[in-house]
Amino acid sequence: MQNLKQKRIRRSKETRKRIALIGSVRLTVHRTNSHIYAQLIDDKKGNTIASASTLEEDMRKQLSTGSNITAAINVGKRIAEKALNIGVRDIAFDRSGYKYHGRIKALADAAREGGLKF
Repeated sequence: MQNLKQKRIRRSKETRKRIALIGSVRLTVHRTNSHIYAQLIDDKKGNTIASASTLEEDMRKQLSTGSNITAAINVGKRIAEKALNIGVRDIAFDRSGYKYHGRIKALADAAREGGLKF
């Protein structure tokens, strides 16, 4: 029997296979109990283009905690800003097997409002 983490990883692998067929840049999200992280990854080149998280100094000064919806919204806006600065507009959203709910949804909505299309 699989535990919750193993199930989440299995779901994320299925999603990444579909995104690989599309061939676009993917916005990957990872969350912990304390923080939330977002990365733009170009799978064709195999490298990370941009990243944002609640661990950055600017974000730590703005936020009291990195584990709420407000923090996720700020990370979503920051990653959208960085993506537009390097010329990336169209992406595929990789929620890493997490439910599209709460902090994950808040980050995705903020990235959309910031100008990313997915």
